[in-house]
Amino acid sequence: MVKIGTSVIAPGGRIDVARMRLLVDQLDLRQHEYILVTSGAVAGGMSCLGLSERPTEIALMQASAAVGQSQLMHTYEQLFFGKKIVAQLLVSSDDFSSAGRYQNFCNTLRRLLELNVLPIINENDSVSVREIEGSFGDNDELSALVAKAVKADWLILLTDVDGFYRQNGHATPSVLGTVRRVTPAMEAACNGNGKLGRGGMSSKLRAAGVAMKAGVHVAIANGNHPNVIPLVLKHRLGTYFPAQRARG
Repeated sequence: MVKIGTSVIAPGGRIDVARMRLLVDQLDLRQHEYILVTSGAVAGGMSCLGLSERPTEIALMQASAAVGQSQLMHTYEQLFFGKKIVAQLLVSSDDFSSAGRYQNFCNTLRRLLELNVLPIINENDSVSVREIEGSFGDNDELSALVAKAVKADWLILLTDVDGFYRQNGHATPSVLGTVRRVTPAMEAACNGNGKLGRGGMSSKLRAAGVAMKAGVHVAIANGNHPNVIPLVLKHRLGTYFPAQRARG
């Protein structure tokens, strides 16, 4: 599972195709199965609609998401052309709270993977008010729930910082290499959301906690690094959160 944050995919409110290509090229499609959870629809829509700041009006935010989602998937289809068939899944919190909808969602994911299709998941921001107000914290917690549902080996949370920083009282905090347990104190030490996305380090820590307990290895790393995904899998980049129990 790879979750790509708004700060990586659409810095400054405009989808960066070069960054998306760099990330897609790092996926070893012959060796691994992947699911992408992608943010960036609202930010992408903002640039198309000529909006300089993230909308505060719900209807305008939903309109931005609808425009941006189309742009986002078109870009993914172009980047994966000749490499992999991709599929779009737009989900809401109801898909995880209703037993029937959750089972249908899991069945669809499994069948897509059996068909050698790469699922690309996002919140249903253009329709659901709860999603656009941030039910999943800019897709961080959504990615953890999906990783849990499919029993993923890894969840890689890509953002614009190098990992989780140790608050050591120095002028330049250092990145923790490994975190074995997410605590409320760690979440409380995190600052708020980004300018374009709804998440932040606190939502990533919550996502890491959910995934770790489900037997998924987690990493928070800088998505702007040219080899972030292969280096994360070798434990050489970002902050690593080891799985807390065996999967199954």
